[in-house]
Amino acid sequence: MAENTEANAAATEAASEAAPQLALQRIFLKDISFESPRSPMVFQEEWKPEIGLELNTKSRQVGEDLYEVVLEITVNVKNESETAFLVQVQQGGLFNISGLDERQLHHALGAFCPGTVFPYARENIDSLCIKGSFPALMLAPINFDALYLDSLQKQQAEATEQ
Repeated sequence: MAENTEANAAATEAASEAAPQLALQRIFLKDISFESPRSPMVFQEEWKPEIGLELNTKSRQVGEDLYEVVLEITVNVKNESETAFLVQVQQGGLFNISGLDERQLHHALGAFCPGTVFPYARENIDSLCIKGSFPALMLAPINFDALYLDSLQKQQAEATEQ
């Protein structure tokens, strides 16, 4: 009976080692910037903002099964075609990922991990706008899976053209 229990324990341990794992280790703020070049004059104008958003992600392996994913968001708000304020945030996450094939890992780093980090970046952007004496700017949720698939299709189209 003891031999059977040891065999079951070894089989369970081997199965858990092969099972896919994705765990968030840490969320961190890597870089943040707020600029309001026309303050205080901008507060005297009628507020008709035009919002521009730029979004990028970067990922890299930093250890065995350990990956850093950084979501870079730049928000440029113009009023009457002049910059009212500019917010730049690099929100990072440290993820322990194992047991995924290359395609699954690429998808996790390009969609799941940025989606996990996004709410923290959004909160930092909103907080900076308020501290700069501007109206709150709560960015809408982003479908990172759709962005990832779109990026993948563009890369495949470029590869086909070449």
